[in-house]
Amino acid sequence: MTQIRPRRFAPLKETVAGERHELPKLQGVIFDVDGTLCEPQNHMFTQMRAVLQIPKSVDILEHIYSLPTPSEQEAAMESIRAIERKSMAEQVAQPGLADLMRYLDARGVRKGICTRNFQQPVEHLLSKFLADHVFHPVVTRDFRPPKPDPAGLLFIARAWGLVRPIEGPRDEGAVRTLVHEQSSGSSSGSSATSAQVKEGAASRHEVGDASGLIMVGDSIDDMTAGRRAGAATVLLVNDANRHLAEHEHTDLVIERLDELVHVLDHGFVGRETP
Repeated sequence: MTQIRPRRFAPLKETVAGERHELPKLQGVIFDVDGTLCEPQNHMFTQMRAVLQIPKSVDILEHIYSLPTPSEQEAAMESIRAIERKSMAEQVAQPGLADLMRYLDARGVRKGICTRNFQQPVEHLLSKFLADHVFHPVVTRDFRPPKPDPAGLLFIARAWGLVRPIEGPRDEGAVRTLVHEQSSGSSSGSSATSAQVKEGAASRHEVGDASGLIMVGDSIDDMTAGRRAGAATVLLVNDANRHLAEHEHTDLVIERLDELVHVLDHGFVGRETP
């Protein structure tokens, strides 16, 4: 479904107070993990590519899923998990993390996670820095297909009861393609994962609706997944990803997480993008 740019949401200070507003109400915020909730650990990706013997131009997960046998895939996956386990002990919370989470909780804004990390480092981060805050659902690497596919975001939207009807033959065709891609992408996963992916995409008559959500991340995968899902996107910028600030999939750029407190309280307004 086509979204009008720039993306806008009503000021939370007004919607929480019960005031009616012509702009849509924010329905929830989805966060990436590495580089978003915690400071970037870019050395991990260099180490992963070294152990997998692949260049920077090759996507790590796509490479692993392309290996010819399940045993080769699992061995490769375990090699990158080992790197993540070692690095998780060095996780550092992003500046402004605690203030933003307290604000979202006070405003009653739902929080979810969609990450390409596996579960253990995510649980470590949540228990270390965010033990008093609820994130649900938490979509990790076990969910396929991963970002930049929008499937994980649509699953979260659907879990929050945010759905829209399939609108006409053209929309139905696009949804059918999405479900097919997700089903085929999850064929090597567990039955529970496959069921989740299909449910996250669409039912016979409706599809997850992320138009009332914001995706906060630090990578092109985050921005593209958010844009394809219909969500607004926020880039947490750093020296390594500053080129994404002008990318067509980026609606808003912040330097620190707690900058979103003022943005959301006074009304989210994205930049003009194609």
